[in-house]
Amino acid sequence: MFGSRKSSSISNHHTLVSRATRLEGDIHFAGELQIEGKVVGNITAEPGQDARIVVAETGLVEGDIRVPSAVINGFVQGDIHSSAHVELAAKAVVAGNVNYVSIEMVKGSQVNGSLICNDTRKAPEPLLISSQIAETVAD
Repeated sequence: MFGSRKSSSISNHHTLVSRATRLEGDIHFAGELQIEGKVVGNITAEPGQDARIVVAETGLVEGDIRVPSAVINGFVQGDIHSSAHVELAAKAVVAGNVNYVSIEMVKGSQVNGSLICNDTRKAPEPLLISSQIAETVAD
């Protein structure tokens, strides 16, 4: 009974940096981290965790972010490294590069840097039509 623990997930670990908070230093977290205030430092999800960061409209991060999943609607000055999904909401401003596997950008979001896709899946081969089939279709 006491020895059994459910595996950790985003839903049971929440951390909030409120609007009135300014935090200086690096953050290492698991679960979900919501930033409504200001963080000066790098933010990193613990390895092997299904973690997510949410930077609210009032949130500001000065540093790099390394997480599986990110939802940005505030200001990030630094690079974002996501191993899964990045969502840039309407008020998002990123002054840095965004490294992603999957990305969603809403009208109004801004990236002042590069978008770098790190999807390791093989791109589909281009469809080649043999000359014989092409001649048949042309007739």
